[in-house]
Amino acid sequence: MRADRLVSLVLLLRRHGRLSAAALARELEVSTRTVMRDIEALSAAGVPVYAERGRLGGFALLPGFQTELTGLNHDEALALLVAGSRRGAQAFGLGSALASAMRKVVDALPESYRVTAAGAVQRLLIDPETDLLSRRLVAEEVPTTVVAEIRRAVFAGHKLRIHYAAADQAPTWRTVDPIGLVTVRDQGYLLATRAGADRTYRLARVLAAEELDEPAQRPDRVDLDRVWQERSTRFRTGGDQVTVLVRVDPARREDLVGAALAVHAEEADVDGRLRLEVTFQDQRHAEWALWQLATNAEALAPEWLRTSLRDRAAAVATRYAGPS
Repeated sequence: MRADRLVSLVLLLRRHGRLSAAALARELEVSTRTVMRDIEALSAAGVPVYAERGRLGGFALLPGFQTELTGLNHDEALALLVAGSRRGAQAFGLGSALASAMRKVVDALPESYRVTAAGAVQRLLIDPETDLLSRRLVAEEVPTTVVAEIRRAVFAGHKLRIHYAAADQAPTWRTVDPIGLVTVRDQGYLLATRAGADRTYRLARVLAAEELDEPAQRPDRVDLDRVWQERSTRFRTGGDQVTVLVRVDPARREDLVGAALAVHAEEADVDGRLRLEVTFQDQRHAEWALWQLATNAEALAPEWLRTSLRDRAAAVATRYAGPS
């Protein structure tokens, strides 16, 4: 355990640059006395760790000191950082890099660990391609060359030219300032600005990409999680949203609420069903959500939604009225 702690101590100093003994003790969950003994052990082993005195002092490593793991290249290291989701690595075009990096990690393990790990990995399955109902979970595929070009522009901070096919529109070329990449439920997105306005592009709709030499107009640091939350909120509260009055079986309430953007009112109806006023992204979204609930829900208003669902049901009934 001490060997693990010593490695962790070095990695903490590599990441933060300088930390006090108290800060190291908190991170490692040990006493400051133990930290001091570990610092002495590292120094004796030749690790160039030194102390800086004063109110803002602490321990640091000599500049240029590095620890390497079996020659990981840039993409392999990046793949390991997003390896919490194998599908996330796939969405960013890092699937092959992740496989290569993991082979190097396994090769770097001591022989006893390697055997144990090989046996353990056979007992774990993460994100299988089908769920319990045998529904195939198909991730969106983006050409490796396209997503690699996008990644380069994002990391280098350069402007990016993309050939983008928006929904129901002909593909067009546009130049954007890339901010970051996000993956949500196997779908990848490029967050960018265009002429100063926020833009979100679905990676699967990018037909071609070209990194430009011109620097992107963007802040040096970004809180990608906050940016995504803000854009998600604007997406949910903008556009052609529709509000629907629905009666639903209590057993299917969560299905309805889970599909809706917002619930504005809810009360029990006389027959035990629930009456809810909910908002959907647009007309197609509302029709899809109510159709999934079949006879477990009834759209009371607006009238166009009732008509649309009735016509769809009639068309299905007609299709199955005769023999196959």
